[in-house]
Amino acid sequence: MNPSNHRAYNFNAGPSALPLEVLEKAQKELTNFRGTGMSIMEMSHRSAAFEEVHNGAISRLRKLYSISDEYEVLFLQGGASLQFSMIPMNFLKAGQKAGYVMSGSWSEKAIKEAKLFGEPYQVASTKENQYRNIPSLENIEFNSEDAYVHVTSNNTIYGTQWSKFPNTGDVPLIADMSSDIMSKPVDVNQFGMIYAGAQKNLGPSGVTVVIVRKDLLEKANTEIPTILKYSTHADNNSLYNTPPTFGIYMLGEVLNWIEEKGGLEAVAKNNEEKANLIYDAIDDSNGFYTGHATLESRSLMNITFRVADEKLEKQFLVEAAEAGFVGLAGHRSVGGCRASTYNAVPVEACQALREFMIEFQSSNS
Repeated sequence: MNPSNHRAYNFNAGPSALPLEVLEKAQKELTNFRGTGMSIMEMSHRSAAFEEVHNGAISRLRKLYSISDEYEVLFLQGGASLQFSMIPMNFLKAGQKAGYVMSGSWSEKAIKEAKLFGEPYQVASTKENQYRNIPSLENIEFNSEDAYVHVTSNNTIYGTQWSKFPNTGDVPLIADMSSDIMSKPVDVNQFGMIYAGAQKNLGPSGVTVVIVRKDLLEKANTEIPTILKYSTHADNNSLYNTPPTFGIYMLGEVLNWIEEKGGLEAVAKNNEEKANLIYDAIDDSNGFYTGHATLESRSLMNITFRVADEKLEKQFLVEAAEAGFVGLAGHRSVGGCRASTYNAVPVEACQALREFMIEFQSSNS
């Protein structure tokens, strides 16, 4: 356990670590939000106090990603999983197809939902390689008449991440960035839409960020339920129904924290440093630890690996938990180990894990 503040070394894949500074500020404001005599959770979502919080979060997000006025920024509910359905409902018209790049479990879930509304198809897949890598850009083939092309920018379960995105030209590129949003600079203009659940890099669970180009909204399907239209939320500044007010407040504070840390370039540099601490322990272990992802596709957010044999792997996870490390077990679908090093995970936690891994290897080789 970290002796300085008695907080766990939190490597959970989501919900995941939040910045301690943000938690402490929320703690101070919890029962009396900025002199209102109420918690942020108690006040009307249409009050002036919450409006300032709401619009401030949108403004910070726009600033950090340099989002132009050609895009709407929405705060929705239902997680990224609801977007798997909303995207084809809104954008996949009769007679159209949509291309899906298969890079892991979440892209599998996305295309499954799209099949309920139209004709999605795989434009590339690395499933035959156990999703150890991101598909090569030259292997991504789609049709110019497609409604959109969908990618998952970072794959939490398999520990892979896109370093460059395909150029889809006039076909809108839609990206699920749930597990690496705001972890590095991104050219939003390359995308027709970006969406992300907040619970990994942006705040607590309950808020989903959607960045969507306005021209897509203008051409979207209209014969769908009101609450499931992106235009409904865009026309009402994400206040058509009661939003997750506390989650939006926390999201705004996390974005403020990113600004205070020096913005996305500084955050990206920090994330690379953290990931390399652990990857180096894997690479220098002479096979005691083996990474799942290929070198060129390694994620800076989710580091997946196996220990020399199954018995030692179980022992590793038990001893790690006893030492104060949380969330190191791999996803139940693949097993193994996984360290999620999202923005709020401090360098000290990654250094501590590196030292634990080296010591465990030394004691069990």
